[in-house]
Amino acid sequence: MGFIEENLKNVEERIHRALVRSGRRREDVTLIVVSKTKPVSMIQEVIELGPRDFGENKPQELRDKYELLPKDLRWHMIGNLQRNKVKYVVGRAVLIHSLGSYELALEIEKESAKRGIIMPCLVEVNMAHEATKGGIGPEEAVGFIHRIAPLTHLKIEGLMTVAPFVQDPEENRSCFQGLRNLAVDIDRENIDNVCMRHLSMGMTGDFEIAVEEGATMIRVGTGILGERNYSL
Repeated sequence: MGFIEENLKNVEERIHRALVRSGRRREDVTLIVVSKTKPVSMIQEVIELGPRDFGENKPQELRDKYELLPKDLRWHMIGNLQRNKVKYVVGRAVLIHSLGSYELALEIEKESAKRGIIMPCLVEVNMAHEATKGGIGPEEAVGFIHRIAPLTHLKIEGLMTVAPFVQDPEENRSCFQGLRNLAVDIDRENIDNVCMRHLSMGMTGDFEIAVEEGATMIRVGTGILGERNYSL
């Protein structure tokens, strides 16, 4: 068994245990394999083991891998998205996780209208108010979603957060609970063109806590593919 297969097996076991603890089913959670900086050959190895959802941080990398790999893969844009790079993502990604400004929403709307599609998006919420992270503050989320809901070529399907890097994953439980509670509040608003079906939260170090707190998508890179190579 190669290291990727071993890592994937280990991650799946950890997901299973978290689901048992929280009384949820495996189909309730999508595992997104974060493939940023990793070569196509490595992604092909993962594909052979079953996963079909992959997350990229850089729009150009998503575009290039999309062209080279099977078209039944589901690509997720999980990193910071600049307006001038939206054209690389719309029409290729199944979901943009990192919508955090009105200007970006307008650009996604424009590009999606041009292609005649509706682009599913998650609103990125900076739950811990970290200066180095993107997204909007939780107190702004409801107003922000009301503002972008009238755009007809994008659809808000939930929320995403990048929790702080912590030694003890338990420290991020309140962050994940906060995102889930925020989604419940937004749902109660019954905003047209908005649903809260997805909570994208939890990474290699803390995804079990995220699953216990209601994550529908977890983003795991290092735990499956090993440390990232930033020299590429």
